[in-house]
Amino acid sequence: MPLNQQDQLQLLKDILNNHQVDCCGSVSELEQLERLVKSLMADSNMNNDVLEQIYNYSQNGIHSSNLDNHIESHQQQLSQWVNDVETFS
Repeated sequence: MPLNQQDQLQLLKDILNNHQVDCCGSVSELEQLERLVKSLMADSNMNNDVLEQIYNYSQNGIHSSNLDNHIESHQQQLSQWVNDVETFS
């Protein structure tokens, strides 16, 4: 069963929030972020700038040699992205 747009936004927000709160994450979470952002960009008229930033964050994190440092270095953006995604709903 595919996720509807609200479910996708909630999952996106949950993953970003977990990264922001826990200061750690996994490559599989970043891959999930990638898939969510691609789907949201294809199916909506949301702020693509924010979605592109999240996509770039996930791409860079997947290829990072130290994922926890990558997440820690984006704490401010993560908080902002969670707020931005809340406005999409």
